[in-house]
Amino acid sequence: MTAQELFNSLEKSFGERLQHKTEFRGETTLRIAATDLREIAKFCRDELSFDYLLDLTSIDNFGEEPRFEIIYHLYSMPHVVHLRLKLKVPKEVGAVDTVSDIWPTANWHEREAYDMMGIKFNGHPDLRRILMWDGYPYYPLRKDFPLEGLPSEMPDVAFTKVTPMEGGPFVTVPSTATSKDREPRARSPEL
Repeated sequence: MTAQELFNSLEKSFGERLQHKTEFRGETTLRIAATDLREIAKFCRDELSFDYLLDLTSIDNFGEEPRFEIIYHLYSMPHVVHLRLKLKVPKEVGAVDTVSDIWPTANWHEREAYDMMGIKFNGHPDLRRILMWDGYPYYPLRKDFPLEGLPSEMPDVAFTKVTPMEGGPFVTVPSTATSKDREPRARSPEL
């Protein structure tokens, strides 16, 4: 089955539920509603052989509503085709359904999206933090999270004070030098 035949089958089965289609460099992105995710995901896996969830990413559109988007990067090994499913997280619900039972690799991807962005996944078998410690009250990849960090009450686990921006590990000095020369480690004599 060709990529075009796969997408024709998907369009025939779901019609207007596929809200928007984008083609770029031989890859297709479909915008769908969060309520249609599980049905479309199962169809993609079972009928179209999208047997591999490459990645699940999230976007914080700070200042817009709904604020968060989730993108599922799918791949069909038998047909050598990429597909992205993109959806907005409904503000009133604040969560989407898990696909970890459809693609087991989604388990950790969904946990990371929860841990870093605060996006919840209904029906997830083990939705808890995966990178930050239990009880950490913030979501570090949100755009409203300050670059210098926030104070912590866990001195044995992490930094307890806000990191100074000047001379910090992620700050470069504006100049006309190349990025290699602006990189902080390049200025450090002990490295």
